[in-house]
Formats: sequence, C-alpha cells, structure tokens
Amino acid sequence: MKYALIGRTLGHSYSVPIHAGFGNSDYILKNLEPEALEGFIKGRDFCGLNVTIPYKQAVMPFLDEIDASALAIGSVNTVVNKNGKLYGYNTDIDGMRLLAKKAGIALSGKKVLVLGSGGTSLTARALAKSEGAKVILVVSRSGKVNYDNVYDESDAEIIINTTPVGMFPNNGKAALDLSRFPKLTGVLDAVYNPLKTELILEAENLGIPAAGGLFMLVAQAKRAEELFFDKVIADEENERVYRMLMQSFRNIVLIGMPGCGKTTVGKALAKKLGREFVDIDALIEKNAKKSIPEIFADDGEDVFRQFETEAAIEAGKMTGKIIACGGGIVTRERNYRPLKQNALIVRLVRSLDRLAMDGRPLSSSREKLTEMQKEREPLYLRFADVSFENDTTIEDLTEKILEEFNK
Repeated sequence: MKYALIGRTLGHSYSVPIHAGFGNSDYILKNLEPEALEGFIKGRDFCGLNVTIPYKQAVMPFLDEIDASALAIGSVNTVVNKNGKLYGYNTDIDGMRLLAKKAGIALSGKKVLVLGSGGTSLTARALAKSEGAKVILVVSRSGKVNYDNVYDESDAEIIINTTPVGMFPNNGKAALDLSRFPKLTGVLDAVYNPLKTELILEAENLGIPAAGGLFMLVAQAKRAEELFFDKVIADEENERVYRMLMQSFRNIVLIGMPGCGKTTVGKALAKKLGREFVDIDALIEKNAKKSIPEIFADDGEDVFRQFETEAAIEAGKMTGKIIACGGGIVTRERNYRPLKQNALIVRLVRSLDRLAMDGRPLSSSREKLTEMQKEREPLYLRFADVSFENDTTIEDLTEKILEEFNK
C-alpha cells in the first residue's frame, strides 16, 4: 500500500476520486478499528496517509516529527513516510481557509461558534484565531457552551460545523436553528456528503453566505499531494478537481407538470451520461407494493404524498443520478431540501395541449390540468434552479440541460 485515507468508517468518502484527480492512482481507503491504529502506523508500510475521524489526534504519539503548525493546532490529518521516518502535518487548515475565501466569508473581528470538539474543531479554531476572530467559542454536547444554552450566544456572526451531524446517511439534520442567530454573516460546514447539508440549505434560505465541505476536502488533498510527492501543484487545480467532482456526484432532478416529458428526457440524459435513471413514481410503487392509481383509489392522495416524500428522501441521498419526479412533488415544501441537497433541479415546461394524461389520477381533463398548472406555477419556480421548454428534439433539449449542468 502506498497512499491511503485511514479512519473508522469510510464508506462515504470521496478521497479516492479526489486524489485520482490530482494524478495519484495509488490511493485507497483503509478502515481501521482503534485497537489496530498503533500497529498499523508503527508498521510504516505506506508512503503517505490522510487521517480522518476519529484518529486526527490519536495518531500523533506514533509520529517521529510533527510540523509546527500541526503541533500548534493539536491535530494531524496528513502523514508522510520519509525513508522510514514519519512526519505529521495539518492540511485541513489550508482547505478550510480556501473554503472560507471561496465563499466570501471573513472571520476577522467576528464572533465565531465552532460546533464540535474533535480534530477538525481544533483546525477551525486555529483558522479563526489566525484570521483575527474577535471571539471563538466551542459548542459541544457537554462543554461550557452546549446545545442547551448555545442560543445565549445569539449574537454569533460565523458558525463552523465540524461535527458529522447531517452527514450521509443521516441527511436532513442540523445541530442548530440558524434563524435564532440574527447577526450571522457566514456558515461553513466541513461535511461534504451531501453536497449541501441541512445547515447549508437553511443558511441559503436565510440569505446567509454558506459553503459545504467538498471544496475544503479538495484543497486539503492538493496540499497533501504536494507533501506526499514534494512538489508544487498549481492552485487552479483545486477548481478543476472540484468541478470534476461536482459534475460526477451531483444529481439532475427533473420536475414539471404531469406528462411534460420528465421520464423520456431523464432516460435520454441517463443514457448520454452513463448514469442510473431513478423514477420517483417507481420508488413509490416499490415501497407501497401497489400501483399509483391503486394508492389513490385505496388510500387517497395524502397517503400517496407521504410515500412520495419518503421516496424523495431516499432518492435525494443518492449521488450521480438522473431523477424524475411526479408532477405534484412540489406541492409539499418538505420535499425541496431532500431533492436539492445533491442536485441541480431542472423544470421542464410543455404547453397544456401537449401534456399526456393517460394513467394520471389527477390529470383526467384539460380543465383540471389548467387549474393544476395555475396552482403549481409558483411552486415549480420555487423548486427549480433552471427551466427549459420541452418544445424541441430530445437531443437538443438534453444538450441544453447538460450545458447548464456543466457550468
């Protein structure tokens, strides 16, 4: 083994494709239980390592030398084997600094809340200090500032999440209610899967500058690669690899009126990109063990909508998919964030006289479709990142969607 990420649970990690993006094809994931850590490190059977939860501090006693910056932070996330001697570094701080810069979030003179007390928390605190933050408070379950009294600090201006709250597969959770911090000017989240956590989505909803952890992960990996191979990599490579990852992991979610062509266009996109096509209606039927017309007939629309939300949550956790939604998915606001967390949401528009009606319980007449469109128009606009008229060939339409997706 030459290069690896070590941690306890790594099934969600994007580190292999990131390091491959920087040209390292000898990088793997290595799950380790705590009792195996010491023996693995002392075995020195590697050229370089990245270190993640829960070993960023635990690895330090087994190293021969620790970089002064990493020592001051109290956390190591990169280890380099130089002729049998192990050197420890912290490249997380490089990544977090660039993440804040990319998001336009300044820490100087600000009151900063750091959520969590682990290795990445130490990095966040060191960054805030180096950037000249006025006040730095750590929020933990049992600390002086905890989740019971944290709202006493409602004048906080920056929040940095270093906990795994909201991380796959436990998507949709946030440690704090951001609406209770009226002076917030920025939110950073070290979590990168999903691409936008509940915390980030809430910040965006409130109009607060915010950024998830994927760019941080890419930027720290670039610095780790420089240390592994003792070379300089151009800063522009961060953006290239980040864009590559975003395009690889981001879903395309299709919404629009019943019969507007979501399934046809979705399958064409999936074929063009070599991706899996996911049909929300098919997921509903699978989970309900009956057809959609049967659900409406036997249980009613409310039960169907509950199945629809469960399917949206299931599909929204996926990455790199093409997802087609039922026409009414926008009628429940709670469906938005599960779909948005990993996706570009594309609305397809087709004239009423061209909408198909067969097999659609709520689309039994043109009159009903007209009324439905009027009610749903503002909802489609709320959900959609971009809209396209489905009035051309499939080839032209998919090209337009992909052009937007690849921006």
